[in-house]
Amino acid sequence: MQLTWLESNTWLWQLGHTRVLVDPWLVGRLTFGSTPWLFAAERTFPCEMPAGVELIVLSQGLPDHCHVPTLRQCDRRIPVIGSASAAKIAQGLGFETVITLAPHDTYCWRDVTIQATKGATIGPLQQENGYLFRWGDRTLYYEPHGCHDPWLKSYGTVDVVITPLLSVRLPLLGTILNGGETALELAQWLRPQQMIGTATNGSLILRGVLPSLLSVAGSLSDLQEQFQTAGLMTQLIEPVAYRPLEIRSLGVEA
Repeated sequence: MQLTWLESNTWLWQLGHTRVLVDPWLVGRLTFGSTPWLFAAERTFPCEMPAGVELIVLSQGLPDHCHVPTLRQCDRRIPVIGSASAAKIAQGLGFETVITLAPHDTYCWRDVTIQATKGATIGPLQQENGYLFRWGDRTLYYEPHGCHDPWLKSYGTVDVVITPLLSVRLPLLGTILNGGETALELAQWLRPQQMIGTATNGSLILRGVLPSLLSVAGSLSDLQEQFQTAGLMTQLIEPVAYRPLEIRSLGVEA
């Protein structure tokens, strides 16, 4: 498998013979509603729409996972898999094939089986998704907020996990990305060979009130020590934006 982080929550994956674009934000500015004074992000480097995308996967309906200006630039013939809120947006944009997955629902696309898990809960009612991907004898689990379905405890092992490795906090609101002990617990459930961080900012230009209030708890080296103390051989990886990671059964090539 080849995994390329395109900053924020955006990923381009080659899973077997299938090229997957995940939570894409590639064009324009990223804001939440009409509140750029609160949070706005821009790319330092332009990121072109990847060629050859065969499947789009959306974990949430929020703009940092389901960015409408970016989706408008996508070929409407590309199938979209999403949480209920994300699928509704994709349908409104005219995508020809939109598959809504509730937690534990499964969908097969060519050689890849995608199973939704419970992800983040937005407000009292909006359930978003994590995803398990299976192709051949390989498996990958993705959840961008570190909100992991307890159902995973009995799932078995997974080759690669992509999720926050370190917690990110906001005053008064508390933890908004769950890493640290949450990542350690997940690794004890799934015993992955590699865990790759996501949802970090890379070279993004951040403006507004919120970015100055964000704080990151701990360090990757400290977390790796905790893994070793717990008897876990999982390799923790901080991805470099735009640099593909070639994941092999015996390790990683950048």
